[in-house]
Amino acid sequence: QVHLVESGGGLVQSGRSLRLSCEGSGSIAFRFYLMAWYRQAPGKQRELVAWISPSPRATNYADSVKGRFSIFIEDAKNTMYLQMNNLTVEDTAMYYCNRIGDPLWAWGQGTQVNVSS
Repeated sequence: QVHLVESGGGLVQSGRSLRLSCEGSGSIAFRFYLMAWYRQAPGKQRELVAWISPSPRATNYADSVKGRFSIFIEDAKNTMYLQMNNLTVEDTAMYYCNRIGDPLWAWGQGTQVNVSS
């Protein structure tokens, strides 16, 4: 059983930064999986924001966050991060981490990011 715990969200003003964390428990190591951050804004479907592959750790980003967000994994802590810079009100959403693949792991509770103008 994989448990994902997201943290680091909060309320910030537009233009500021936040770093989200995703910790995994159970018998999995993030470094072996295609890992991703997702987000879901009110009234919208969950969308893929950023993802990182196993070695060589290639990263990709949704066009809406490219150049502002950065995804990385700290192997020693089995923790994945999402560094979010120059936040905009359009980034307001609940953020989740998970793998990309079938089946997905059980979703965590997410971490809420609210960006004010």
